[in-house]
Amino acid sequence: METSGPARPAPPVVVVMGVSGSGKSTVGRLLAARRGVPFVEGDDFHPAANIARMRAGHPLDDADREPWLTALTEAVREVVRAGEGAVVSCSALKRAYRDRLREAAPAVWFLHLTLDRAVARARVAGRAGHFMPVRLLESQYEVLEPLGADEDGLTLDAGAGTDSVLRRAGEALAGFEARSV
Repeated sequence: METSGPARPAPPVVVVMGVSGSGKSTVGRLLAARRGVPFVEGDDFHPAANIARMRAGHPLDDADREPWLTALTEAVREVVRAGEGAVVSCSALKRAYRDRLREAAPAVWFLHLTLDRAVARARVAGRAGHFMPVRLLESQYEVLEPLGADEDGLTLDAGAGTDSVLRRAGEALAGFEARSV
């Protein structure tokens, strides 16, 4: 008779969050590759109307973000149903948005990448082909709610460099996973 041990929990969903230009996609892709899990680009879930609105220089409000957040949350649920972890890039500017993502997965860990405003402006200005104009960056800083003490995650200065961010995030994430077992 064959026996098996207790089911191993699925890896957590890691949400790399922050304002535009903080390096969410770059860090997210690299972290997903290191962890061997899928990478989910949050920008891919914006409806065309949101992208057009941002391209035109208009910040999104909660009503604009609702279809995006709903679609992204469903993508996280699909990853969980498949028994996989994932790394998701998502601005997750407000606690309410992070709460929605937490409802979609049993284990969510946030990596908040902070960045000096001048550095963020320079990064956004230097990007080619992205829909987010520099003039909207300030609106993101205005609505940003940093991680609360009761939220699982880590806040790191994205200006420290990608290698440093990945190393420190990996260490903190390992601690979170050890506590979650």
